[in-house]
Amino acid sequence: MARSNNYFTLKKFSSKNIPLWIMVKKEIADYIRSWQFIILLLITALTFFASMYVAMSNINAAVSNTKDPDHLLVYLKLLTITDGSLPPFHVFLSFLGPLLGISLGFNAINSEQESGTLIRVMAQPVYRDNLLLSKFISVNILLSAIFATLALLMVGSGLLITGAPIEFEESIRIFSYVILCVFYVGFWFSLSIIFSVRFKQAATAAIASIGFWLFFTIFYNIIINMVSKVIIPKSSLFSQQQHAWVKALFHMAPNQLYNDATTTLLMPKVRSLGPMSMEQMAGAIPNSLPIRDSLLMVWPQVSGLISATIVCFALAYYFFMRKEIKC
Repeated sequence: MARSNNYFTLKKFSSKNIPLWIMVKKEIADYIRSWQFIILLLITALTFFASMYVAMSNINAAVSNTKDPDHLLVYLKLLTITDGSLPPFHVFLSFLGPLLGISLGFNAINSEQESGTLIRVMAQPVYRDNLLLSKFISVNILLSAIFATLALLMVGSGLLITGAPIEFEESIRIFSYVILCVFYVGFWFSLSIIFSVRFKQAATAAIASIGFWLFFTIFYNIIINMVSKVIIPKSSLFSQQQHAWVKALFHMAPNQLYNDATTTLLMPKVRSLGPMSMEQMAGAIPNSLPIRDSLLMVWPQVSGLISATIVCFALAYYFFMRKEIKC
């Protein structure tokens, strides 16, 4: 990403340390003015409007399906229903989210070092950790603005077309989904920053970040399946406990954490993220879960994404603080 040379505007703070909010403002301006961010924003908006068009075309059939406990939750249906021609937006975002985070972070540090702007910024009265922190905060602010805007557009278009008022529980679920999307994309951004700090070439950092994304998307489940077939024979007496351990490994992937949490938040009829026994199904009432129960169910997934994001950013912080910056 080509960075602007507006670090010269920081010179007015030459007599004291530059505040963090000034650096965040500079980073936000750099991202907004870059063609890379504009193209990613257009791709995200295009997939959103395409998914909304398909959902609007099938909303009448979804609402009239009285066998579905969630058929009256119109605005949640707009994010989940499809006719098979295009996947819903939350499925689109499970693929676009990692690409969005990687594209914003794989050249966050090394591109400035190659262009010479990094050494010039560090020559100003700037705390080194504030430089990395400003990039992380600015990206999260932009992501929050993007997903919040898309959610408001979805609600507004639903009000204009259907005329149905939005329920309080729906608004809480959509707001929680927006926060989840920010954490999900923020994780991939933090991961890509690690490679941006470690590798001098932006292309190498991009390949490493995309490699990690492909590993968790494709190869992770294949490896877990292969290992489980070797260590868990069919005749094992403790197969139930071992299968629970393998299932836990499946749900450790970031994309699986996002999918599980999204499914629970946007589909209140989901009562469990795993298989249910016959005793549990016999006593279950076919009704939507309250928002409190859904939030309690997805808290392990959300806390896992938050923890992974913090760990990745902490590693990037450690490597950056020990990095030698040369001209």
